[in-house]
Amino acid sequence: MKIEELNTKNLKELASLLKETQKELVNLRDQLTLRKLKNFAEIGNKKKDIARILTVIAQKESKV
Repeated sequence: MKIEELNTKNLKELASLLKETQKELVNLRDQLTLRKLKNFAEIGNKKKDIARILTVIAQKESKV
């Protein structure tokens, strides 16, 4: 997910996207413990997506 895409969303959309991404990360970790996860890089990518979302939320809140 790119920063440009996130900047076009409002705070409610970002909050829902954050919850969804966090749930996906939990599912990936569950798959990892069950040894069903084939692409381990997905976990790192989800973490980075969460950090990007949180950064955009913080920037938007500081402007308000």
